[in-house]
Amino acid sequence: MTRIFNFSAGPAVLPQEVLKQAQEEMLDWRGSGMAVMEMSHRGPEYMAIQAAAEKDLRELLAIPANYKVLFLQGGATTQFAAIPMNLLRGKTTADYVNTGEWAKKAIKEAKLQCKVNIAASSEDKNFSYVPPQSVWQVSKDAAYVHVCTNETIGGVEFNWIPDTGDVPLVADMSSHLLSRPIDVGRYGLIYAGAQKNIGPAGLAIVIVRDDLLGQTLPGTPTMLDYKVQAEHESMFNTPPTYSIYIAGLTFQWLKRGGGLTAMEKHNIAKARLIYDLVDGGDFYRSPVAKFDRSRMNIPFTLHDEKLDDAFLNEAKQQGLIQLKGHRSVGGMRASIYNAMPLAGVTTLVDFMRDFEAKHR
Repeated sequence: MTRIFNFSAGPAVLPQEVLKQAQEEMLDWRGSGMAVMEMSHRGPEYMAIQAAAEKDLRELLAIPANYKVLFLQGGATTQFAAIPMNLLRGKTTADYVNTGEWAKKAIKEAKLQCKVNIAASSEDKNFSYVPPQSVWQVSKDAAYVHVCTNETIGGVEFNWIPDTGDVPLVADMSSHLLSRPIDVGRYGLIYAGAQKNIGPAGLAIVIVRDDLLGQTLPGTPTMLDYKVQAEHESMFNTPPTYSIYIAGLTFQWLKRGGGLTAMEKHNIAKARLIYDLVDGGDFYRSPVAKFDRSRMNIPFTLHDEKLDDAFLNEAKQQGLIQLKGHRSVGGMRASIYNAMPLAGVTTLVDFMRDFEAKHR
């Protein structure tokens, strides 16, 4: 079997070690005689899997004891609605920073529940940068401040943590959670879809401070009530058991590799290879301000867009797939999440050099 290098933005490449372990345990999880996806979520076998996954995630991120970890269904998009339902807590306004497509989707959903103040936006430059906090215009009585700390489509990443004082900071970290160490205690709530650096699509992880639980909006569906989910240890109904199992294997893989400090160094090295090539001439171009460039999602354009199809076709012949940029922005995009090996990036960079030499 030949594995290709998959640069998809999500669902994305998973660690081969994780896939192999899942394959080995598919029919019989550790002598239980069952596959994980066949287990009762209330049985001791599965309960041990989920407990280990939470323990390992807490260790990786150094999550303080006064934060709950929730394993939820519906991906990050469901949280766009759940967040205002849970965090308005008697207030009527929330602040959002608009940095691209995923921030816009969160804003649209929040507007169904409350008044949304756009504290800052980078739309003036086609979402190519993160607005510095010096230009933010926050509300006097905001329930929370929401940011998308890595825009998968635009390739813009927060490389700093906003200071929102006593107002809870809420962060959509779907595209870069676990790619670097973070100070969880600086946030009121962190959420992420799993299909980038964690596991299969459909699972969302929510990390929420205890004091923000309760006081949901009237009419909040029980499934979207974080307090209920926390009280039931993410088992108010049957959780996405197999996705949580794979996530747990990924957490163990990260720990074996030296944790998030080691992973951050790996990710910096991978991203630098691509950005150095893009910046080294005029054949390729990055649309993102240098300081705000994502390490996970790297959009770039060719100097002549008529070459786009040839680039994609020739890349596919070299085993490099899913490099087409999102339909809303065009161009190319290389998503190089944790599980993308250095060999995949070096192969891409070598191909880009060869393509430039052939088509310049």
